[in-house]
Amino acid sequence: MPWLVREYQDEDFEGVVRLLDATGAAQASVFSFGECIVALRARQASAVAVHAGEVVGAVIAIVAADRAWVARLAISEELRGQGMASALLLALDRQLVTAHVRRVGYVLPHEELMADGLRKAGYEAQPAVAYFEKRLALEPGQAAVLDALGGEVLSPRLWDDLLGMREEKAVIERRVIAPLVHPELAAQHGVVAPRAVLLFGPPGTGKTTFARAVAAKLEWPFVELLPSRLAEEDAGLAAGLREAFAQLGQLDRVVVFIDEIEEIAAARQGAGMSRLHGVTNELLKVIPTFRQRSNRLLVAATNAVHSLDPAVVRPGRFDYVIPIGSPDEEARRALWGSHTRGSVVDLDSIVAASAHLTTAEIQHAAQSAAQASFERELLDDGAEAVTDGATTQDYLTAIGAIRPSLVPAIREAFEADTRTYARR
Repeated sequence: MPWLVREYQDEDFEGVVRLLDATGAAQASVFSFGECIVALRARQASAVAVHAGEVVGAVIAIVAADRAWVARLAISEELRGQGMASALLLALDRQLVTAHVRRVGYVLPHEELMADGLRKAGYEAQPAVAYFEKRLALEPGQAAVLDALGGEVLSPRLWDDLLGMREEKAVIERRVIAPLVHPELAAQHGVVAPRAVLLFGPPGTGKTTFARAVAAKLEWPFVELLPSRLAEEDAGLAAGLREAFAQLGQLDRVVVFIDEIEEIAAARQGAGMSRLHGVTNELLKVIPTFRQRSNRLLVAATNAVHSLDPAVVRPGRFDYVIPIGSPDEEARRALWGSHTRGSVVDLDSIVAASAHLTTAEIQHAAQSAAQASFERELLDDGAEAVTDGATTQDYLTAIGAIRPSLVPAIREAFEADTRTYARR
């Protein structure tokens, strides 16, 4: 049964009250029913899960200064065990971060009731009591800095949700994530934790998704710096870059992502490139300063690694240069498996037909097939409802309508770049 998780709205009040009343005995809380109602009316941080217009799940928090307590987590009995608990808690996290909350606690009268969902959402049980606590990624006062930079705190599940691409994930987990998570052990072996990583590959292969997943795995705030936005500074792109990195210095932990870094790090030679020299020079200045502090990681991405200034790509600026190519057969099977879950389809045919499609193109084809199935049922007036979802033919038709971006010339160029620039 599909459901949608979103922030609580005033019109949800009656539905939440009915849910709390129906689940009160089975899903109790140390906070009273009345305290939950007061929190709702005061518009404390809350989230709901909705199915067919009905509230089927709810989480309510009570906030005091930089501390929050989960007052109630209620889920319809028939939907328990489907991941709704962790989805609601993660939706609540996003609201609590903007409220400058640092710690979130949940006391259960019986540990087994919601323990699994709490653990999946990043909470840890404290010894001797059924008390769960989660420490959010920001120290007090840093949420304003993160907001100013357009940053966010991501769900820790993003790394596990990164399907396929097993080889790339293994490289990033061993070389990048592990030394950052276990710095003392790394130091004992003489390993210096990386501070900057460059991802390269054709458009649509998932470089941005990898960067976000790394931040999620580390449980660090994620900030994407957009060259176009930095260029809006009155003093120009170089000044915008300098100011952004000065603000980033106020965060204790952060993953910074710069996509299409060739826009600010192109080779400083050739006609027409003089205007970018200052920007590239500024980048070469801020990276060493950024690298001096621990608990921070710069992830940059490019579609054209060969166009970057050699001084940017060299060791000492970027520790690793990692290729991200199109999904292989195993990765495509994992991707299609997630999109076709619950449908009876010929997965082998779909996987074979999508060879050389990028991750983004596979996602687009899956959405197109779902849209075709949706429209077919929507327009089937008076007929028996169709509930099986998209068919094998829907997926094959959607795949056939795509003009693959990874033509042979681009695949060959990527392989050449991998031989020349990869460092992992």
